[in-house]
Amino acid sequence: MLTYQQAQQILDAAELIYSEHTVAQTVHHMALNITQLLSRQQPLVLCVMGGAVVFAGQLLPKLPFPLDFDYLHLSRYNKQLHGGEIQWRVEPGEDVKDRVILVLDDILDEGITLAAIRDKVLENGAKAFYSAVFAEKRTGRPKPLQADFIGLTVPDRYVFGFGMDIHGAWRNLPAIYAVKD
Repeated sequence: MLTYQQAQQILDAAELIYSEHTVAQTVHHMALNITQLLSRQQPLVLCVMGGAVVFAGQLLPKLPFPLDFDYLHLSRYNKQLHGGEIQWRVEPGEDVKDRVILVLDDILDEGITLAAIRDKVLENGAKAFYSAVFAEKRTGRPKPLQADFIGLTVPDRYVFGFGMDIHGAWRNLPAIYAVKD
């Protein structure tokens, strides 16, 4: 756990890459696109804890159609700056069989976590799988899947804010910051 001073130093040294206004506009546009595609399918929306909780909390009230909601929890980062093994903490609790699934995640980095979620949901009999990520990192490397809905693209640096943390801190920021090179 970071001290207050350590967390503040990280923020003070970071670069603002997307303002609160841009973040809010992005969520609004994503809601319009998701509504256009999924509004008549009553999807089961699965929020990936804990990073996507801020994104889901902002997005769900903007979706003007019936949906069901649940969450899942897995991690590759565990408060570290680099991903490791996938650790399933909570698998989807709602029955996904024969359902249209929309997974909400904070960031598509390497795509390993989201691909594991897709595989698990489809193995359990989902009719269709869609994913919405608030941010996609431009890594320049191939990913095992592409998200159906992408909010913002971010540089290949460590980013935080709007649900994304750095050493467990700053998920609560309304804007997106990047650690300077």
